[in-house]
Amino acid sequence: MKSLRLTVAAGVLALLTLASAPALAEKTYTLKLAETWGPNYPILGDTTKNMAAMAEKMSGGRLKIRIDSSNRHKAPFGIFDMVKAGQYDMGHTASYYYKGKIPNAMYFTTIPFGLMAQEQYAWFYHGGGMELMQKVYEPHGMLSFPGGNTGNQMGGWFRKEIESVDDLKGLKMRIPGFAGEVMAELGVAVTNIPPGELYTSLERGTIDALEWVSPGLDLPMGFHQIADYYYSGWQEPGAEVQFLINLKTWNKLPEDLQEILRVAIRTAAYDMYSQSTHANGMAWDKMKEDYPNVTHKTFPPAVIEALQEANERLLRKEAENNALAKEIIDSHMNYLNIVRKWTNISDRAYLNTVAPEED
Repeated sequence: MKSLRLTVAAGVLALLTLASAPALAEKTYTLKLAETWGPNYPILGDTTKNMAAMAEKMSGGRLKIRIDSSNRHKAPFGIFDMVKAGQYDMGHTASYYYKGKIPNAMYFTTIPFGLMAQEQYAWFYHGGGMELMQKVYEPHGMLSFPGGNTGNQMGGWFRKEIESVDDLKGLKMRIPGFAGEVMAELGVAVTNIPPGELYTSLERGTIDALEWVSPGLDLPMGFHQIADYYYSGWQEPGAEVQFLINLKTWNKLPEDLQEILRVAIRTAAYDMYSQSTHANGMAWDKMKEDYPNVTHKTFPPAVIEALQEANERLLRKEAENNALAKEIIDSHMNYLNIVRKWTNISDRAYLNTVAPEED
C-alpha cells in the first residue's frame, strides 16, 4: 500500500510538473524603450516600431516592447542616462549625442570622411567594430547595437552661400558629434539642439545653419522654407543610430528571447537604411520640382581641404590622449583603407562611367 501511495504521489507530481511547463514557457517579458525622437517621427521612429513588432511576433507574444517618445519622457538627449540607471530597459538614439559623458562613443555613429553605410556595417559585423563598441558600453552596464543607418548625410542647410573658409568664421550652426568639433576648429560657433527645436531656431536666427539628415527627413522639417543653400556632406558618410540595452535586463532574458531581440534589432536597422534610401530619393525629386529656390551646392575645394586637415589633426589628438580612442580610430581607418579599394573599383567606377551626374 505504501508503494502504491508513493507511485500515485509521483504520478501526481509529474502531472503537476507537466501542467506548469506551458505556463513557465509562456512567461512574458515587457521592456520599456525610450527614444530620442518625437511621436510617430518618420524613419527613425518607424525603426523602433518595426523592431518591437518583429520581436513580439517572433517570440509568439512572449517579448513585448513599450516605446516612449521624447514627448513622454521629456529627455531626448537623456537616453544614455535613463538606460544606464535602469529607468528604461532599452533606448534608441545616436551615440555621438553623449560625447560629453563617454567621448569614445561618438565614433560608432560616424567619423567624418570615414566609412560609408555599407562599409560601416561590414566593419561592425565582420571587422571588429561591434567588439570595440561593447568595450565602450559594457563598463556602463549597457550593450549597444547598430540601430539603423541614414546613409550619407547632407552637409546642411545654410542661409548664405559658403564660398571660402572665412565664411565659416562666426557662423552659428547646429552640428553634433566629432564634426561639430571639426567645424569649431574653423571658427564655427557650434551648438546641439533637440530635433523639435531646429526649425524655430533657424527661423528666429538663433542659428545661421544646421545639419540634420538628408531630404527624406529634412523635407518634413521645413528647413527649405528658410534656407536656400543645401550642401552635400563630408561629416557623416554613414550615420548609424543605436539601440541601447540595460545589461541587467539583457541577462534576465532567456537565451531564445535574447536571440530574437538581436535578430529583430539587426533586421530593423537594415530596414531603416533601405527606407532612408527610398525616402531620400523621393523627397529630393519632390524638392527639386516644388521648391526651385533650393540650390544644391558642394563645399569649395579649399573648404573641404581645411575640414580634412582639421579632422585629421583632431583624430590624432584624440588617439594620443586616449588608448581606447586610438584603438577605435585605428580600426575604423585601417578597415577604410582596405574596403575603400573595393568601393573605388565597384560603386565609384560604376557611377563615374555609367550614371551621369544630375542635381
